[in-house]
Amino acid sequence: MKHPGTSDEVFESLLVFAKQIGMVPLAIHKEQPGYIVNSLLVPLLSAGMDLWIRDVADIETVDKTWMVATGAPLGPFGILDVVGITTAYNINKMVADKTKDPVKLKIADKLKAEFIDKGKLGVETGEGFYKYPNPSFKQKDFLK
Repeated sequence: MKHPGTSDEVFESLLVFAKQIGMVPLAIHKEQPGYIVNSLLVPLLSAGMDLWIRDVADIETVDKTWMVATGAPLGPFGILDVVGITTAYNINKMVADKTKDPVKLKIADKLKAEFIDKGKLGVETGEGFYKYPNPSFKQKDFLK
């Protein structure tokens, strides 16, 4: 990630070096909190939880929709199980405390009561939004 004090020569040499050692160089031309991945991922996960908490669609329907529409191997809730439900709780709680957003507070409260307090933290504990090691989204008929 480049910042105002990084010369173009140093930036370019790092991109070349990354490629030489077998990495995929991702040129970020100015400082960005969360880099690129989290700048894209956090709104996706937030939108999925928003649809769920407002009873627009259930967890599997949200994930199926994303997986069918994009060809991705995981939907937002499958990703949240990998990231960890505690992380999702902490982010929603922090935003709720800061902004007083009632939807974020409802999400945080539900994550705590229905998942964290029950030890359902995602892949790491074998259960979160799905049960592991064989979550329903990996079943051959899930997208039908």
